[in-house]
Amino acid sequence: MILTGNVRSRSVPEAFDRYIVDFSCKDLKLAIEIDGSSHDGEEAKVNDDIRQRRLESLGVRFLRFNDADVKRNMEMVVDSIEHWIDDRV
Repeated sequence: MILTGNVRSRSVPEAFDRYIVDFSCKDLKLAIEIDGSSHDGEEAKVNDDIRQRRLESLGVRFLRFNDADVKRNMEMVVDSIEHWIDDRV
């Protein structure tokens, strides 16, 4: 995944509660999700919504990016993450 070159790579899946997220910062209670084609189906959307609502109830905030944006416009993705962090720190 291209994003791992711009953020610290992880050797184990990131988890909040019992849910795995693509990337996280537990200190900021931030989950970053990269949504590719596996998230397009109706069942996947429902499961994503259930998971996100559960984690948000625990105070976790989400940033979601489309896989195409990560591949084509990494600078925008990184800028969005940096702005989100700057607004909260």
